Amino acid sequence: MGVAELTRNAVNVLPEDALEKKLAEGRPLRVKLGIDVTSPDIHVGRAIPLQRMRAFQDEGHTGVLIVGDYTTRIGDPSGRSAERPVLTDEEIDQNAQTYLEQAMVVLDPDRTEVRFNGEWLAKLTYAEVVRLARTITVARMLERDDFAKRFGTGEPISVSELLYPLMQGYDSVAVEADVELGGTDQLYNLLAGREIMEAYGLEPQVVLTTPLLLSWDGEKMSSSLGNNIPLTMAPEEQFGRTMRISDLQLPQWYELVLEEPPPTGDPLEAKLRLARFIVQRSHGDEAARAAEAHFTRVVREGRAPDEDEIPKVELPDGDPVHLPAALELAFGMTRGEARRLIGQGGLRINGEVVTELDLPRASLAEALVQAGKRRYFRLTGP
Repeated sequence: MGVAELTRNAVNVLPEDALEKKLAEGRPLRVKLGIDVTSPDIHVGRAIPLQRMRAFQDEGHTGVLIVGDYTTRIGDPSGRSAERPVLTDEEIDQNAQTYLEQAMVVLDPDRTEVRFNGEWLAKLTYAEVVRLARTITVARMLERDDFAKRFGTGEPISVSELLYPLMQGYDSVAVEADVELGGTDQLYNLLAGREIMEAYGLEPQVVLTTPLLLSWDGEKMSSSLGNNIPLTMAPEEQFGRTMRISDLQLPQWYELVLEEPPPTGDPLEAKLRLARFIVQRSHGDEAARAAEAHFTRVVREGRAPDEDEIPKVELPDGDPVHLPAALELAFGMTRGEARRLIGQGGLRINGEVVTELDLPRASLAEALVQAGKRRYFRLTGP
């Protein structure tokens, strides 16, 4: 595998020719990717840099996965118009464990070194933090687009946010990174890491950024928006969500996810192949076949799933039963989302559209509920 394959789909590889020089040294490179565990999910968009790490691993290099347990306590402001909320220690630890399990869907565990940046950041003395802060000026910080915009409009920027790229750069010092990967929204932080490594007497890392994968709605994938495809999502849901992308998005998804040239044939078959790949990578061949069969039956043919595929949900307390409460139990949707679905005629009970929010308990025993096109459950209980 040559440099072209290692840097496939890269937006930036900086400085020019620096990666070739490092590879020419003939030793395993340390390829770093830092992960902010603010969200518990790795979706297919966030997996794009992981795929580049896997390419390096397949060539004998070491992937160094930095779990930002300490930096998450600050919150990375990259691409944000406001400071991120700070999670509790318990939430951070839970997200970190979930994140690692998902990362190994793509990475080679035998060539992955997992480090938590609390190992070194928690031990820095005040004097060491001051030394780190001297490596980059405030003027240089304000060159960053998101900071510049907020400063220009008078929006507050906390000192803790200014520390984030310094801490991320210090991670590169601690693990002696040769290459750092990240999305294009991380370019400033990655370049700052080069400056910090030089200030600490180390050879600076090569910076490699990858594009952002847009969701079916044309927006950046986000757990909060519900437009993402997590790597450990249920196979049927992964398959169905992948099939929602438009024909015009197929070239980008093929190039970034499948890492193949854009398809030239039938767009439907191209989407089916993409959906099979995404499910197979996470869950295996059998799950991919079952997910496709489910999609064909429920979405393309408009039939209900097989009975053994339909989850059972106990009737909520009360008579009459509040249907938004049942949808909350079944799918985790908010009651506001459930009310909108019902109001738009998107709820069927035993095949009939229902627009009422409350129904008599006796009428719902063992009822088959369909929410939207693809989601079903059966109500049980007295």
